[in-house]
Amino acid sequence: MNQALSAESVSLSLGGRLVLDRITATFRTGELVAIVGPNGAGKSSLLSCMAGLRRPAQGQIKLEKAVVTDIPARRRAKALAFLAQTPEIAWDVDVRTFIGLGRTPHLGAFGPGADDIAAIEQAITTTGLDDFAARAITRLSGGERARALIARALAGQTDWLLADEPLTGLDPGHALDTVGLFQRLAHEQRKGVVVTLHDLTLAARFADRVLLLDKGFLVADGPPRQALTPQALAKAYGVRTRTHAGAAGPLIEILRRVD
Repeated sequence: MNQALSAESVSLSLGGRLVLDRITATFRTGELVAIVGPNGAGKSSLLSCMAGLRRPAQGQIKLEKAVVTDIPARRRAKALAFLAQTPEIAWDVDVRTFIGLGRTPHLGAFGPGADDIAAIEQAITTTGLDDFAARAITRLSGGERARALIARALAGQTDWLLADEPLTGLDPGHALDTVGLFQRLAHEQRKGVVVTLHDLTLAARFADRVLLLDKGFLVADGPPRQALTPQALAKAYGVRTRTHAGAAGPLIEILRRVD
């Protein structure tokens, strides 16, 4: 049965500025949801509230019937994996050890057991890092490091993966690989995957559902074809767009600024 993660009339202010204004949306396992919008729209703020890292000023985030910020941190970490926008990698450890940090909420007094080791190896294989597992994490390329960060999140075997702009700094090939991996995690492993993205074409092509934010408001919520209309994009981004039916899926072309 699908699990629900829901935002119920969520508002948030940061530095005296309203960054989320009464956002209501329900997310379910088995779907890939992209949150898009211009800079400052509130995408990262919404995701951090969903992860329990910020408490809304009004409204609440619920995982099933429990308020996320009321769930003890260790138990919350077993349910929700959060991939930060600018994660720091300060440890000069091998990739396998780094990925193993994702098992921390599960570890008992005697360290990793058979289940932990199996989860780590599965995460390595899922992200295609088998050939890099013994390499120092600091020696990986940007694309390889991005996969290692995702693998660390997957090692926790959570039902939910929340990723804040995970494609930042990736070349087009690695970006395609990464968003394709997110889609497989949602469809094949039945995880709930919610990502913030800037690339509208990737959101249109891979996401099951898109939330379009602007200035803290929810402008649109629905399948890409319904959410990423020229009218909605003109309102949020101030640009004219045209959608083409490309061979690999929709292609959103930015034409010009709104007159």
